[in-house]
Amino acid sequence: MADEAEARIRAALGRVIDPEIRKPITDLDMVGEIALNDAGHATVQIKLTIVGCPAARAIERDVTAAVLATDGVGSAQIDVGVMTPAERKALTEKLRDGKRARVMPFGPDSLTRVYAITSGKGGVGKSTLTANLAVALAERGLAVGLVDADVYGFSIPGILGLVHEGVTPSPTRVDDMILPPVAHGVKVISIGMFLDPERGSAAVAWRGPMLHRTLTQFLTDVYFGDIDVLLLDLPPGTGDIAISVGQLLPNADVIVITTPQPAAADVAERSGIVARQTGQHVYGVIENMAGLPGPDGSVLELFGSGGGREVAERLSAGQDAPVPLLASVPLSVALRAGGDAGEPIVLRDPADPASVAIRSVADRMAARGRGLAGRPLGVSPAH
Repeated sequence: MADEAEARIRAALGRVIDPEIRKPITDLDMVGEIALNDAGHATVQIKLTIVGCPAARAIERDVTAAVLATDGVGSAQIDVGVMTPAERKALTEKLRDGKRARVMPFGPDSLTRVYAITSGKGGVGKSTLTANLAVALAERGLAVGLVDADVYGFSIPGILGLVHEGVTPSPTRVDDMILPPVAHGVKVISIGMFLDPERGSAAVAWRGPMLHRTLTQFLTDVYFGDIDVLLLDLPPGTGDIAISVGQLLPNADVIVITTPQPAAADVAERSGIVARQTGQHVYGVIENMAGLPGPDGSVLELFGSGGGREVAERLSAGQDAPVPLLASVPLSVALRAGGDAGEPIVLRDPADPASVAIRSVADRMAARGRGLAGRPLGVSPAH
């Protein structure tokens, strides 16, 4: 009877998800000994990955609730400890699924759809659109990762609401594995999570080799797990990061962000051309700040019109298939305010015209699936 009761408790703990790794704690070997006495008092041992684990309180709370909800349990004591070095090593090996450390998991054989979001110039709303696309995809049930590769102008943590009282949370490290913070269902990594503003290091002044090394570490040491979509928010222009992304992720699809004005369109086209030169595929163009809707139904085109369609047509020249204009996102006070408040507009105001446009792109991306065509499935026919 005791064994059956303990089995029920362990089954209940299988529904407790680690907030950072996003897997059941039983699968992560975080559950130790379980005991239940005749009086219905349960004692459960939980092993956290590291000392000072930021998810400790959430895990203990969820474990307590799960144990107390189990038939036959009237009270519970949760003993929280820490994994031994050997247990941590076994966990990292298990999460890597047998792959050695520092192997980039998003190569041509990966089932993860990778999108590099780029623009020719700054100030076109690229980061805001990237963050909202990531949240909209997660809302559709996809597992999503987001790399803030705009090392000089990182802003993704703030847009997603990860910054509290000026402090950006640091990722948890389990040996040489980095666990990214999660915001609105999106696993996020940014250089801003590794800087200490109190020590005057909130700005980054790095040359090409250091930028390449940082991006490589984001793609190899950060544990995103088995995700459906990985988005990269690239810095504006066609510099070192764009070239590194082309080298590290030649299989990535590229989404070009522009505004309607011709000057922005001219520069945006160049970012698409550079991506294509590295072997990447231009998935489409998004035109941001397309116009300000008035209460009478009129549209005030503050930044002109037609830039997005022009970029799409230019990038289509000489291609087997045309590059589509994925959406024209109108100017929106709510979109700007949501970014400042850390509340993405796709969640805060789904009916806003800008939100509708962004969500339509997310619908289109989600419908692509994970691209099994032409990939080995790793199965053998039965004899």
